[in-house]
Amino acid sequence: MTTVSPALVTPTAYLTLHYRLATSDGTDLITTFQGNPATLMLGQGQLAPFLEDCLLGLPEGSHSNFTLAPAQAFGERNDELVRVVSRATLDDNSAPGADYKVGDLVDFAAPGGGRFAGVLRELGERECLFDFNHPLAGQSLQFEVKLISVL
Repeated sequence: MTTVSPALVTPTAYLTLHYRLATSDGTDLITTFQGNPATLMLGQGQLAPFLEDCLLGLPEGSHSNFTLAPAQAFGERNDELVRVVSRATLDDNSAPGADYKVGDLVDFAAPGGGRFAGVLRELGERECLFDFNHPLAGQSLQFEVKLISVL
């Protein structure tokens, strides 16, 4: 009798899975475990690359947990990404009548047509302080995954 090995996750695998991303204290950031599983293809940007890396080589049917240090996840916090922005620049990137509050995520136009976002930390008459680090930078994360199918 021949035993068939389970399919393994490859860089271009098509997956159906349940997954959960949580902070180090167990607070869920996203989870599919209470609802429908996710179906996605690796390498298409549907999951962050560092999460895809955790999945590579896992067999179909496996249930795994990973602890990701900040450097493995969204990176360490970078104090150089906390920057003063002129109120004029904020106003130029705002919808008319926008009423920003400390803690708001504000989207800015980047040179060359791109976009980037920062969290408003201080709002002044002439200057504002923004944190352009990813909101999860500097945090360890937990990643749990249950692979239902691998194609």
